[in-house]
Formats: sequence, structure tokens, C-alpha cells
Amino acid sequence: MMIENVKQIVAANQGIERSFRFHGSRNQTDEFQGVITELYPAVFTIQLSNHNIKTFSYSDILMQSLEILH
Repeated sequence: MMIENVKQIVAANQGIERSFRFHGSRNQTDEFQGVITELYPAVFTIQLSNHNIKTFSYSDILMQSLEILH
């Protein structure tokens, strides 16, 4: 998969509430729900249900650190 494909996938899910799974360091996994709100050239933002904002890069999806669950 190429980074342009990842950008298209993220753009297709913008504005829709989704579940996400982030695989962090030391085998820690964080699952959360939110809405992709902003798209930038290198990163995108997800607004969580508690109004916090998380920022991820497109390479997080490419490297399978972040998953968009349906």
C-alpha cells in the first residue's frame, strides 16, 4: 500500500464516527472512538467523544500502528 492510498482511505472516513486501535510501545494497545476532523499534508486529527484531539501521521496507518475499525 502506498501513502497516497492511505490518504484516500483517511479522507473517505472523514466526518464519520469510527473506532480506532492504536498499537503503542511495549505492546500497549489503545482502542477509542472518534471522528477524523482535519486532514493536513503529513498528519490528520481525530476528535474523541470527550472532545480531546489526537493527531496521527498517515505513516501510522501504513506501518499498521493505527487501525481504522468499522
